[in-house]
Amino acid sequence: MNLPFKDKLQLPAVAAPMFLISGPRLVIECCKNGIVGTFPALNQRTTAGFEEWVIEIKNALDTFERETGKKAAPFGVNLIVHPTNPRVMADLEVCVKHQVPLIITSLGAVSDLVNAVHSYGGLVYHDIIKKRHAEKASEAGVDGLILVAAGAGGHAGTLNPLALINEIKQFFDKTLLLSGCISTGKDIASALQMGADLAYMGTRFINVKESLADSKYQEMIINSKAEDIIYTAAVSGVNANFLRPSLESMGITEALWSQTKKIDFEKELDAAKAEAQAWKTIWSAGQGVTAINDTPNVAALVSQLQNEFKEALEAQRKNLDFYF
Repeated sequence: MNLPFKDKLQLPAVAAPMFLISGPRLVIECCKNGIVGTFPALNQRTTAGFEEWVIEIKNALDTFERETGKKAAPFGVNLIVHPTNPRVMADLEVCVKHQVPLIITSLGAVSDLVNAVHSYGGLVYHDIIKKRHAEKASEAGVDGLILVAAGAGGHAGTLNPLALINEIKQFFDKTLLLSGCISTGKDIASALQMGADLAYMGTRFINVKESLADSKYQEMIINSKAEDIIYTAAVSGVNANFLRPSLESMGITEALWSQTKKIDFEKELDAAKAEAQAWKTIWSAGQGVTAINDTPNVAALVSQLQNEFKEALEAQRKNLDFYF
């Protein structure tokens, strides 16, 4: 396994940074329970507020380690590396100042940012949906790639995960994370079997008690199936997966799903507000909703995922014994 911090994990999984969903409470509980917790910097309206969250998370995890003698999993921050995000440099300065262990970059991989994070020993993982993006990120020196395959929540790709992993492994030999329809411990085992080092889970962590998601959002996920996930650029200008009922409730019909608009954060100087207006009541999720039927707390969910993961590995061993 190509994973520098594997000794700090109880499960090879990352709770993905979700816009308007991931906050300090979710991140802290994930890290305390042995999986990587992350959040987008833009979930705070200002850089000052973002720094407050970073300090809160660091202090909570330091206290946890000191009081329990256990290791917490590292936490991460998602930075939108896009020319129309005016906060990216200020937010990066906060990450460097507080030595955030993991930076997840989206919409651009920049070698200067990678070098800044490497200066204090941090890691940079970049999310991609196609080979061309992966090649550019590799050239920028990132430490890992997040392969966002078909069916993932948020800004998903369209490629089958098997095809995507096999293609990227031909030229990238660092850490690989797989995203797309991963909701159970068995799914995590499958991701590793396909060649990933970590499972990257978003939708499953919308439905935990520590998330910032509206209870109606969580209920909609429980009541939805894979066919209720709509892939469209009509919401924010970038293709993403959304829950059909939330689209229809806002008057976005099938006739409108094919429409697109240009991404532009700069109209709202805090960079989050423009997206927030669209995403607040139009809710994103991945096809993994089909396996979600509850809203536990993080500790209970991680325990369940661990049991399912172990059972899946044991089943694989039995299959090996049978065939070989």
